Amino acid sequence: MAMPQMNLSAAEQAKLQMMQEMEIEMMSDLYNRMTNACHKKCIPPRYGEAELGKGEMVCIDRCVAKYLDIHEKIGKKLTAMSMQDEDLMKKMSN
Repeated sequence: MAMPQMNLSAAEQAKLQMMQEMEIEMMSDLYNRMTNACHKKCIPPRYGEAELGKGEMVCIDRCVAKYLDIHEKIGKKLTAMSMQDEDLMKKMSN
């Protein structure tokens, strides 16, 4: 997901690259945590078959959906809190 880097200073380009790298790290961490949590919750430690059973697949689908839903809600809440903090700081500096 490279963004066009039109007329950006070197500092702005470095900041943009750092933000992109942080986003990749965060998404990788989300994926790893979700995979571990849903595997632990939905798949028994002793495998009976090589393929997932229907119940395991349904459990994993629901687990992933819930995990991503909560991740999105937390992200929205943190963004709102961050914007409130910025507004408060602007009011205090006036």
